[in-house]
Amino acid sequence: MRVAVIDYGMGNLRSVAKALEHVGATAVAITDDPAVIDAADRVVFPGQGAVRDCMSALHQHELIEVLARAMATRPFLGVCMGMQALMTRSEENAGVEALGHFAGTVRHFSHLTGGHSALKIPHMGWNRVRQCAPHPLWDGVDDEARFYFVHSYYVVPEAQEIVLADCEYGERFAAVIGQNNVFATQFHPEKSQQAGLKLLGNFLSWDGTACN
Repeated sequence: MRVAVIDYGMGNLRSVAKALEHVGATAVAITDDPAVIDAADRVVFPGQGAVRDCMSALHQHELIEVLARAMATRPFLGVCMGMQALMTRSEENAGVEALGHFAGTVRHFSHLTGGHSALKIPHMGWNRVRQCAPHPLWDGVDDEARFYFVHSYYVVPEAQEIVLADCEYGERFAAVIGQNNVFATQFHPEKSQQAGLKLLGNFLSWDGTACN
């Protein structure tokens, strides 16, 4: 099985690849080559940082079209920035247009924390994830399992039915979104120990069909 990890210059891609190999992937390519991505059986779109920088890098690496093809045809996993970039736009930097695969906005955590001094931004560390809808990637993953987060922005989808899990930090926010063959997490499964590794293992065996 060939897994392509999208390389656009943002994030610790080696840790993602190592985690995929740990759970059974035999051919993992960290790549920005459209031909390699098109030939992959599964695609992982990770990243850290700002949506503006992410979109700029995706354009520079000429990855917009190949990402759209992957999301239309194969099991696709977005991680952290790779989740936020799937939305319509982000409010950071006075507004940034994103990929628009899902309708919705990326907002700053100050909207949820209300300046509460006990809630630091970025939201960093372990937090419980409540599963909101059944999905093959939840197989063997306990509801309310803890996953590792590092982010200052969160997604607000227009369609509530694509929220597959949420988390509480000030208020509840979408921790996982997905539809059809696309599944995306705000947390880092590669840093989330057994629960994260189980989710990645499920991704490798997933055929791209979903319960929603």
